[in-house]
Amino acid sequence: MVFHAIIIEDDPMVAQINRQYLERFNKFIIEGVFNNGRKALDYLRNNPNDLIILDVYMPSMTGIQFLRELRSEQIESAVIMVTAATETQVVSDSLKLGILDYLIKPFSFERFQRAIHIYLNKAELLKSNSIVDQNVVDRLINNDFETAELHMELSKGLNYKTLETIYGYLQEHQQEKLTCEKLSYASCLSKVTIRRYLNYLIDTGKVQSCIDYETGGRPRVLYYLNQ
Repeated sequence: MVFHAIIIEDDPMVAQINRQYLERFNKFIIEGVFNNGRKALDYLRNNPNDLIILDVYMPSMTGIQFLRELRSEQIESAVIMVTAATETQVVSDSLKLGILDYLIKPFSFERFQRAIHIYLNKAELLKSNSIVDQNVVDRLINNDFETAELHMELSKGLNYKTLETIYGYLQEHQQEKLTCEKLSYASCLSKVTIRRYLNYLIDTGKVQSCIDYETGGRPRVLYYLNQ
């Protein structure tokens, strides 16, 4: 699944940082970088787009003005604000206009990464479910794993980034039941390490396991996301 994105930022250095950060994810095609909202709107009126990385303080029109026009024209791109604006009113207006996340400059890659995972989680849930149940709705509204449990202190001996890697792979293959061996090969981690993290995910209710007896030999344990 590939998503199309644009960046709207009048500071060339910040625009380049945003681009470099977004390019670390292999799920995005960056269609353009715009230094003001007017140019971006002209582009969006004729080109489908999934995600916008948006600044607030820009020439021609502010990010808030851009958002109002975006929504009035019923352009449904998701928006992540990346800005130095710290005024409560700006944050409030941004939230009312349906932004996905709000990053205050200067920000770390880890915080940017969290915002992108929120987007990917929601976008993939919506694209993979034609009809939703309460569990899917809860995950969409509460940002699920990425914004809460992953950023809480983990059990002793567990690493956040390693957990995120394993859980992310399970999300990308949520229609499959995976063996520990496949997860080990995909993540370049030992099977012992993989099992520790899978046990944690099972304990927290994020993953389930079952035994496959139809192997023609020794039964194997399969792991899959708890839907």
